[in-house]
Amino acid sequence: IAQSGERPVGIGITNQRETILLWDRKTLEPLGRAIVWQDRRTAPRCVELRALGITEMLRERTGLLLDPYFSATKLESMLADGDVRVRAERGELAAGTVDSWLVARLTGGTSHVTDHTNASRTMLYGLESRSWDPELLTLFGIPPTLLPSIVLSGAVSAESRPEQFGYAMPIAGMAGDQQAALFGQGCVTAGSAKNTYGTGTFLLMHTGDRRPHSEHGLLATAACGPRGEPAYALEGSVFIAGAAIQWLRDGLGLVARADESEALARSVADTGGVHFVPAFVGLGSPHWEAEARGTVTGLTRGTTRAHLVRAALEAMAFSSAELVDTMRADAGFAPDALRVDGGVSANDWLMQFLADVLGAPVERPDMFETTALGAAGLAGITLGVWRDSGQFLEGRRFTRFEPASTSAERAAWRAGWERAIHAALAWARFEATDR
Repeated sequence: IAQSGERPVGIGITNQRETILLWDRKTLEPLGRAIVWQDRRTAPRCVELRALGITEMLRERTGLLLDPYFSATKLESMLADGDVRVRAERGELAAGTVDSWLVARLTGGTSHVTDHTNASRTMLYGLESRSWDPELLTLFGIPPTLLPSIVLSGAVSAESRPEQFGYAMPIAGMAGDQQAALFGQGCVTAGSAKNTYGTGTFLLMHTGDRRPHSEHGLLATAACGPRGEPAYALEGSVFIAGAAIQWLRDGLGLVARADESEALARSVADTGGVHFVPAFVGLGSPHWEAEARGTVTGLTRGTTRAHLVRAALEAMAFSSAELVDTMRADAGFAPDALRVDGGVSANDWLMQFLADVLGAPVERPDMFETTALGAAGLAGITLGVWRDSGQFLEGRRFTRFEPASTSAERAAWRAGWERAIHAALAWARFEATDR
């Protein structure tokens, strides 16, 4: 901060949403490692709960599907230790998503808060009541005193201790990463949408003050209005996107750097019939199959690393197209052009292929790390740095990728992906039956 020559006026926080932590209120020491959003250890517990017939009740209350992706079963498992539960019930412990943990550290433990967007990903939050749901807390055995107070995404909710930055700063904006990206893209009114490419792929469409209902495997979730006030969105979640390229790099050594993937994809005319379904932690929207795992089909003696890398990139486009189709089925329409962001969106080849698969334009902003931008916008509007979201985003420029595919090409691509998805689902469901 000193080297920048700027004096920040406030802090905006954004974070991976469903990741959960448990810590000592006095010492701020965590009781163990965080359980991250991709962790599937509570999948058996979700099977047990599903057998109780509560899936529809949970969907109606929270907008979510019963899946280990969300925080409730993770926190429940943390409290399985008898000594930990006793301490929690005495009020000695605090639990929260990463935003709550950061606020606790920044304030020296004087504030224990979260915002509506993060709370809505726990499976403990009533989407319409906009509060912790007492019946769900009882179901999962969560003491209410363990959880943070819920505050507006755009509001001064706490103040950092002076020793953190040399002076106290207001914490004036908080939002989960995908909702922050939605705000950072200027999607603050009904019908606007964005698709973020990072570790996973997440398509969100703002629905204003109307709570959406999905019949096709999407989620209803909290979002931010023009000034950070509570609103709603429809969301499709794909768990693995950029993480597949990381695996090709770190696990298989097929690339030395992630940015090599673009040149490799361009070096071959197609994947040679290879399809890669990177279901390393199960399949999310619209399939919601927790037992699915990564599947590669179509390998031959002629398959090269370029084919595998291209198949990994194509999977991101195909899964995004699935989300757009599903959103169209639920909402009755889809955006005329798909706005994208996140680190993976820097790949020009992938963005063009995405436009070709969709048969619709793709628009990438000049600043594509819109998750951080959205958190800054929420804090800045709260503190008067910008008058409103319009002023905050004025002057933005977009690179537009126009589709250059035929309807026959799109149909063939989509048929191949559908076949690969069926193979992954068949493997998962055979295993589930065989046990």
